[in-house]
Amino acid sequence: MDAKAPVHQAVRPQSRGGLLKLLPNNIGGPLIGLALLVLVFSFSSEFFFTLRNGLNILDQVTVLGILAIGMTAVIVIGGIDLSVGSVLAFSMMMLGWLYQDQGMTLGLAIPVAIATGMLAGLVSGLLITYARLPAFIATLTMMSVARGLANILTEGRQIVGYPEWFTSLATVRHFGFLSATVGLFLIMLVLAWVFLRFRAGGRNLYAIGGSPEVARLSGIKVRAITLWVYAISGALAGIAAVTMAARLDSSQPSAGLTLELDAIAAVVIGGASLSGGVGSVGGTLVGVLIIGVLRNGLNLLGVSPFIQQVVIGVVIALAVTIDTLRRRSNSAH
Repeated sequence: MDAKAPVHQAVRPQSRGGLLKLLPNNIGGPLIGLALLVLVFSFSSEFFFTLRNGLNILDQVTVLGILAIGMTAVIVIGGIDLSVGSVLAFSMMMLGWLYQDQGMTLGLAIPVAIATGMLAGLVSGLLITYARLPAFIATLTMMSVARGLANILTEGRQIVGYPEWFTSLATVRHFGFLSATVGLFLIMLVLAWVFLRFRAGGRNLYAIGGSPEVARLSGIKVRAITLWVYAISGALAGIAAVTMAARLDSSQPSAGLTLELDAIAAVVIGGASLSGGVGSVGGTLVGVLIIGVLRNGLNLLGVSPFIQQVVIGVVIALAVTIDTLRRRSNSAH
């Protein structure tokens, strides 16, 4: 490639023919893994391969999927966000506190809760871009702060009881199969896919992940983009909080525990590289479904939740190992 070529050309995926052009380069392995999981669980449990269970899996992965969309952007720029689970809890408790304790209507409380998540993400972004803290340390700090604030708001008590119209967003299936929250997740997925795949702003994220210094010299506002990527990740955690509150009909300060790890796992399993510059929304969707299918199938087989965590951990280790081997192979060529 010409050294003077624009950055957007440098990060454009390799051209492929036909419908393959719409698929991420690294999605083949995860898709095969997902298909194998579906096959194994279909033979292991008569209740797995049914329409009802398929819809249940979609409902179950919605919150994780929304978080993983934001995590995809963060990992593509070479960052990490360990705070999203705690930010979800903080936003969730803000929603319940404003609605029940302060008497605010849900129509106002919902955007405030989302803005709370966005503000938390913005603070993390400021710590990374201006205080120059490593993303790991900055978001680890926010993870602790947000979890503490979630408990402080209501002194550790959960808030139960939302209006029926609100809970129906997650429980009523329109056209017999699609809840409003799942529909929202799918719309957000498509928008994120279009942005990362076809927009110059999306290509800028890949350029930053590939080499922040080269991106900066090419005129990309690395600091501003990094700041807003973390802010958007926080806002998506706020949206996930509203979605979870509707699904559970409650706000719980313990919500979102370990969800940040599942979100990171989904993105990496979907073919993203923790070193940045590689990743896709399509791959993330496959990663989210792999985790959802794993948990659902293991639940149907009566496997302990503790063993499930071990299995998820092994899957993460395999995904990271494959990513490392792939990067070594690419660098060798």
